[in-house]
Amino acid sequence: MNGMKISVISLFLAFVSGIFADAQPGVIGTYPENKLSSRMLTMEEAVLGPELVPENISVIWRPESHLMTRFEEGALIGQNPLSGADEELLSADDLKEITGEELPYFVGWVSHDVAAFQAGDDVFLVCVPAGTLEANFRIPEGASGFLLNKAGCHPFTKENGLYFCDNSGNVYPVATSPDKNIIYGQFVSRNEFGIMKGIFLSRSGKKLAFYRKDETAVGTFPLLDINTRTGSLMELKYPMAGMASENVRVGVYDFSSNSTVYLDCDDFGYDQYLAGITWTPDERHILVQVLDRSQKHLRLNMYDSSTGKYCRTLLTEDNDRYVEPQDPVWFLRGSDSRFIYRTDNRDGYRNLYLCDLEGNIKRLTVTDADVAYAGNDGRRVYYTSAEISPVENHLFSVDVRTGKVSRHTWAEGWHEVSLSPDYEYFIDNYSSLNVPRIVDLCEVSGTGRENLLTAQDPVAAFHFCEISLGKVRSADGKYDNYYRLVKPKDFDPSRKYPVIVYVYGGPHSQMVRNTWLAELRRWEMLMAQKGYLVYVQDGRGTQNRGAEYEKAIYGRCGQAEMADQMEGIRMLSGLPYVDKDRIGVHGWSYGGFMTISLITTYPDIFKVAVAGGPVIDWKWYEVMYGERYMGNPSTNPEGYALTSLIGKAGNLKGKLLICQGAVDNVVLWQHSLNFIRECIRNNVQVDYFPYPCAQHNVMGKDRIHLMDKVTMYFDDYLIAR
Repeated sequence: MNGMKISVISLFLAFVSGIFADAQPGVIGTYPENKLSSRMLTMEEAVLGPELVPENISVIWRPESHLMTRFEEGALIGQNPLSGADEELLSADDLKEITGEELPYFVGWVSHDVAAFQAGDDVFLVCVPAGTLEANFRIPEGASGFLLNKAGCHPFTKENGLYFCDNSGNVYPVATSPDKNIIYGQFVSRNEFGIMKGIFLSRSGKKLAFYRKDETAVGTFPLLDINTRTGSLMELKYPMAGMASENVRVGVYDFSSNSTVYLDCDDFGYDQYLAGITWTPDERHILVQVLDRSQKHLRLNMYDSSTGKYCRTLLTEDNDRYVEPQDPVWFLRGSDSRFIYRTDNRDGYRNLYLCDLEGNIKRLTVTDADVAYAGNDGRRVYYTSAEISPVENHLFSVDVRTGKVSRHTWAEGWHEVSLSPDYEYFIDNYSSLNVPRIVDLCEVSGTGRENLLTAQDPVAAFHFCEISLGKVRSADGKYDNYYRLVKPKDFDPSRKYPVIVYVYGGPHSQMVRNTWLAELRRWEMLMAQKGYLVYVQDGRGTQNRGAEYEKAIYGRCGQAEMADQMEGIRMLSGLPYVDKDRIGVHGWSYGGFMTISLITTYPDIFKVAVAGGPVIDWKWYEVMYGERYMGNPSTNPEGYALTSLIGKAGNLKGKLLICQGAVDNVVLWQHSLNFIRECIRNNVQVDYFPYPCAQHNVMGKDRIHLMDKVTMYFDDYLIAR
């Protein structure tokens, strides 16, 4: 559009041509070492340092429009892309007069005209065009997961019950139980299957779907709280692989009639998972992805939202390894019957399919790459895709009728996009190895682009070392695995350097991308500044590479991952500046499992290891995640035996430090303590450091202590010869 302001941005990046092209295979880009500064990272900066993150801007679209809104200096500002001009929607003085508060903050839009502001626990709903107060109420004490509802009935949970409050602050129960094993309105299945919430409002906000979770049959694990005078046990409900799990149902509450029905989701009996809860736009039906306990069979079912009765199965998914639903479905704008569904089970990659309520299905995105849904305007479906490169993310759209595909982002790197509600514009927020961040306002038509932010290098004041982004072949020879390698400060190719391999390697992860500094963790740079080579590589089992790549680990967690990590080690060992006698490894959670797997499987390669919160035996891990990747212990005893680290304790030759939060509610303390016990039985020395009040991840200033501990361990046993 002619009125849009256009800024021309130079996106050309001058990479150092041919750097180490012969010495280091697979290099596709480097971040040059900054030799103009001598300032090193402190541990606090490496762990907490927010000032090292590129500056960013936050844009909130006004519903049903393309007006960008932001909140600054107490005022609500709108910017129209057509003119580029700012418009003060509500001044700071207006807000003070309307709310009676000095500095309320902007929560977001409830509807096109109504914006929400908050001061403490007080919520103010303000009609922006009129500048009037629509409602003012206080969030109930003890409320969790509070959700603003444009219909004026705002749901929340408290303890194990589900409630709502109206615009006057009056509180009403939706579902409660005196039995603490029965929980309403909270997430279920331990956040697996893309489940991040337990409350699902209909489009109008007049009805509410919610989870009901019954943990009666689930076993408990005791966690020790040392903060009480004599210590207290906290009972954690934890469904272990092969053992009894929770029972989940979906309820539907009608605010107007104060009535509840439950959906007849009983395809697979007690042991099943209910994911992807989606209302139809007309609110007559609810779609649920029903998955059996083995996670090999899925049915997308439709239910009557008024009676809870089963209507029909729209599609099924079956796989000998596993089916993993991760998304709801998305209805085409303007349609009550056609929707978009994402799966990797039909064509080998996570692609989008156009479906309807009669069970018809047609492939929509035809690409051998994983894609993610971004939005639709009824005519075109927008999605981001890995088809340019697995380490890049770009925006595309496909015409629903013709199948014509259009590409909307072109600059090298990883693009995060936000489409305007009218689909005329999008915010393109991206970075690449040498580009900290660029935020552009773009016309979907491709005719206009305005730069909103070009971030400065936030680490320019520090001596950051050279980072290489590259690739190495997988152990099966079928894939390129991507890595980042950080070279030591003042790198001298004639010297020999120790190596730290930072590993995760598990599902749902991608640690190497063509983003600013290639997803670098600041601690890696601190270690490079101290004289280490630091290597991080993705491999089979990680995401964004298709089903075969991701599911290669099924039934044998750690085996394909180790084989791929060892290909990286072989590549490193061929470099003249790598000291093959000083290779260490560090990882947390699945990475802790990988760390101990590597040092016990290849004891002559890895000299030092630090494992955090490690899975030791998958039979002690949760049902939902563990059985997806390992199956049930009763049906895969060989796989569980092969991957258990208990029997490998006697193989340990090098130095191993295990760190774990003593109240870890994800990887239970049982894991690492049993490994320590086995080391004692084998008269194998091992070091152990618990964090008494930490859960799975050691956070805050405690994390500075943790990373100091990790760093000193490598300094003591790896860097010194």
